Amino acid sequence: MTGPRGLGLDDPERENAVLLDIIEATASGPDVETRAAAVARVITEATATDVCFVHVLDDSERALTLLGATPPFDTEVGAVHLPLGEGVSGWVASHREPVVIVEDKESDPRYVPIPALRGQDYTSMVSVPMISEPSGLAGVLNVHTVARRPFDDRDVRLLLAIGRLLAGALHQARMHRRLAARERAHERFAEQTVAAQEAERRRLARDIHDGISQRLVSLWYHLDAALTHLDRGDPGPARTDIDIAGGLVDTTLEEARVAIGALRPPVLDDLGLAGALAALARGVPDVDASLDLDERRLPDHLEIALYRIAQEALQNVLKHAGARRVTLRLAIGATDVRLAIGDDGAGFVPADLGPPDDNGGFGLASVRERAELIGGTVRLTARPGEGTTLAVTAPVPGQWDADDEDVQSNGEVSPQNT
Repeated sequence: MTGPRGLGLDDPERENAVLLDIIEATASGPDVETRAAAVARVITEATATDVCFVHVLDDSERALTLLGATPPFDTEVGAVHLPLGEGVSGWVASHREPVVIVEDKESDPRYVPIPALRGQDYTSMVSVPMISEPSGLAGVLNVHTVARRPFDDRDVRLLLAIGRLLAGALHQARMHRRLAARERAHERFAEQTVAAQEAERRRLARDIHDGISQRLVSLWYHLDAALTHLDRGDPGPARTDIDIAGGLVDTTLEEARVAIGALRPPVLDDLGLAGALAALARGVPDVDASLDLDERRLPDHLEIALYRIAQEALQNVLKHAGARRVTLRLAIGATDVRLAIGDDGAGFVPADLGPPDDNGGFGLASVRERAELIGGTVRLTARPGEGTTLAVTAPVPGQWDADDEDVQSNGEVSPQNT
């Protein structure tokens, strides 16, 4: 007579009952942690397992984070991180295949002890990938037992089914979280935009009053004086006043150009996005620029946003990176546009940035917010001492035809490759 199976579920009715409980648990809360904890609790209460861990793939898709665990390990939620490929769970995430270890975990080359999870206290384990279609991998589900348990194929299939159910719920919860974060970012950005607009209006009003208006008054004064001198038949002083008036016109025009440039970069109209980006990159002092820029035009809102993003990124390179070389790539596809800015500078640890809703300043937070306002996403790759790459991908409107002559800029755009 054979002993009980690893999960201790010996008939289909009990398995179906567990699956129904799992379905209910996956709808137990709006966030990832609540759902993961509820599923872990159902598994240990309904089966012969002793502890359950739910390791969730993080937003970087390069590591797992423990977000669901049964007591006494629920205190470790959020504190345990595993890079993909490291340990049994990392191996399962990388290979998308289950692993069963009945005993002697330490002899398995994939096993890496995690002191906080006290692996030495448990003999047998099953680790399965949590995968849903079409979203893909959501994480890894692990169960452990103190006593030796011979888990079989039927146990693994049931855990895989549970993993699929939980994966769908986790992807849904993550989507809700991202949408909520995007909504908060939009609200915050709208507030910042209104405040910036008001500050910009005040600055422009002050500049116009203190600069342009005063120079126009002075211009009128010198022209009037010149007319008076001419009426008196005194051309010498008249010429002097006219020369001064000419200088005032040049200065006033330059101030007007600066004011207009603050509202919309004229270089976009003059050179197009590719030319404007090239001018930005080549304007960074003491840095060599390598450019690969698609010269086709995009809708105004995309060009302005991408130009401002590149401007912010290059300012960060100048201020913080200490780079000797910067690369800019602009690729326009049928459905999206991708802008990538890379440097060979100091780099940093991306985790130091914090999530978008926790970083209310400027710099990279404003890059992220500008990208979200055009429906885009930001991907940041950085390592200390190995430089930084910022990539922004945004959708191109479906009716936009980048090859239509009506939407091309007038005049020739010079080649951007160097």
